Amino acid sequence: MTTTPLLDLHRSLDRRMRPEDVADLISLALDGALSAPERLTLDQAAVHSFRRRGYVSSMTEEFAKPRGGGPQLAAVARLFTHTEWTERNADDPVSLAEVAQLAGQAIGWSPDRADYKYDRLNRAARREAGVDLPKRQYNRRFRALGRLSAKAAKLGDGQELRKLLLVGRSGFAATLAEDRFAADPDAACFVAYFTARRNLRRQFSLNGKDNPFDDIAQMLLARCEKNPGADWAMIAVVYAKPSILARLSDAERGQMLGAWYAVMRQCAERLEKLWKTRPLNRQSMVVRRGDDSSTWNTVAQAYNAARAGWLACLQSMNALPLLDAACPGKVMRLMAADLAWWHRETGGDLDPNTKVWAELPLPWEVLSGRVTCTRADVEQACEEAGLDPAESGWTAGPAKHRVARFTPTPELVHGVTIADPVWASLLRRAGVFSGKRIKPDMADDAAHGLAADVVVADLPLRPFSGGE
Repeated sequence: MTTTPLLDLHRSLDRRMRPEDVADLISLALDGALSAPERLTLDQAAVHSFRRRGYVSSMTEEFAKPRGGGPQLAAVARLFTHTEWTERNADDPVSLAEVAQLAGQAIGWSPDRADYKYDRLNRAARREAGVDLPKRQYNRRFRALGRLSAKAAKLGDGQELRKLLLVGRSGFAATLAEDRFAADPDAACFVAYFTARRNLRRQFSLNGKDNPFDDIAQMLLARCEKNPGADWAMIAVVYAKPSILARLSDAERGQMLGAWYAVMRQCAERLEKLWKTRPLNRQSMVVRRGDDSSTWNTVAQAYNAARAGWLACLQSMNALPLLDAACPGKVMRLMAADLAWWHRETGGDLDPNTKVWAELPLPWEVLSGRVTCTRADVEQACEEAGLDPAESGWTAGPAKHRVARFTPTPELVHGVTIADPVWASLLRRAGVFSGKRIKPDMADDAAHGLAADVVVADLPLRPFSGGE
């Protein structure tokens, strides 16, 4: 496969590469084009890359993908003697559903008549339908089609959830076409680096998440500002700030506004289904046993990212007065119970944003028009919680533009910082910090690792689960 630093940067957009390794690729992609001060700034990160240091991390560089339907597809192809079906794309839920539909015609199966208990044909019905199969063979085919159809639905849902995960992390960066990305190297390098910064794992900490816009991102953005032909619309897909959106045409801003709003609606529908299945404790938003915190947090993060992008578009178009009629609020993520306990033990209090979330109508009810929530309602709830509605992101984007200092990416095991990647790999395999029992055959090694001060993060005084 042909590869260049720019193509490698493009492939990083839906991955979880460390900023250090992305910075190293940028140094290769812009080799000869960087000034001495720019290279010094970039080398803050690039010198820590795996290529230069000669070691690898214990943390995966991929966002998990749902498994395809290869086994289910092969079983159906074998039972119906249509071996060409195995050539279908097993990672495409539409293709799997089509095979199930085609095969089902031979035995009277269809997606709306797929219940194994109630929808199977008896002997007389099979004879009438021309299905010349013994009961046992018929049942095997019926079950196989049910599994294939269920896999297609599960795969489609999993792929949609992964797309929302990427949107929540880095906007629409993963949707950028390769040719457009490569057409503007300066913009491409900013997008790739800022995406890597936004994709950083959360640390198990009381300090919250770091600001992804650091001094290296600032330097790369400054290079774009010097380019009169910079693709600002591409930059806006990952860095949707009013100052960036103001550089776009009215049509481009309108497209961005519509794209962000569509994601808001998509997330709101999923959140409402989750809420109806199992309502959460809105007053605390602490995980309880049985809560699907992973799915909730993924969709909530995507919703909040889309909402922030939508607000930024309105702000860049001087259209924030539209919020006077309807202003759907944020959605709070679920917090691990041990982290909430740690907050309380150190004198912390409930996040004031949670108080605003608990006070306002549910966002999906506002978006559907079933309930009214205006900007005045949001501002009042923020005032009662002691928050500035604009600076906290409830009614606009923050006015202040902060720039963080680059810090090397820590080696994490379930959010806990480990000094060495080899020890991190061992602790992860042993199940340390996972909330489960440490594997008996690795308990001694894990205990030695903990005693050897390889854990360099501040931790609470009781066992906890952590989380990435």
